[in-house]
Amino acid sequence: MTEQTNAPDTRVLPDVSVLRVGVLGGTGEQGRGLARRLALAGQQVAIGSRDASRAAGIAEEIGLGVVGLSNDECARSCDLVIVAVPWDGHAALLESLREQLAGKIVVDCVNPLGFDKQGAFALRVEEGSAAEQAAGILVDSRVVAAFHHISAVLLLDESVDAIDTDVLVLGDDREATDIVQSLADRIPGIRGIFGGRLRNAGQVEGMTANLISMNRRYKVHAGIRITDV
Repeated sequence: MTEQTNAPDTRVLPDVSVLRVGVLGGTGEQGRGLARRLALAGQQVAIGSRDASRAAGIAEEIGLGVVGLSNDECARSCDLVIVAVPWDGHAALLESLREQLAGKIVVDCVNPLGFDKQGAFALRVEEGSAAEQAAGILVDSRVVAAFHHISAVLLLDESVDAIDTDVLVLGDDREATDIVQSLADRIPGIRGIFGGRLRNAGQVEGMTANLISMNRRYKVHAGIRITDV
């Protein structure tokens, strides 16, 4: 693992165009949207589901060379895997795929949220965040937190050519966070920004509740931008 430092970041991000990206939870709106945008950018993409036939059907709808597989096949066959599953199934899925994901970069974009009459709110997670829970389960993987704040509506909207937002990328492995920043940069309008160590993922995940409140109040699909970077 490459340790993070406080030195100015002047490096050129790596070329990730040859990586095959898997999306676990690729039949849901967020996963489907990320798969679509990455495929449009020229990435090789596979989506995973508990039901391989359902994944194949969604992949056919997306087109762009996306393939649908079982979660097991998706995890085994891809170089980098994005986890976009519902929070209540997060731990069980990752535990079932620990061996298949060993040695790989795993990007967790799960937001543990609850909803009541007052709106969305961040749930307390024993490990601190969904990403830290993933790191605790996938001890042989390189876990990175990213892609939390992108509207699924915008990702799926064919009339939207570019998405005006930054993606905060958090992790303890600098090479892995560089790769994920570069992957985010491939989507037009999006910029990957290093956001700190994995221990800081909880407040990033929780910020999604604030964005949902903004979206409802202003009837928009709000994202975030980091200034002076």
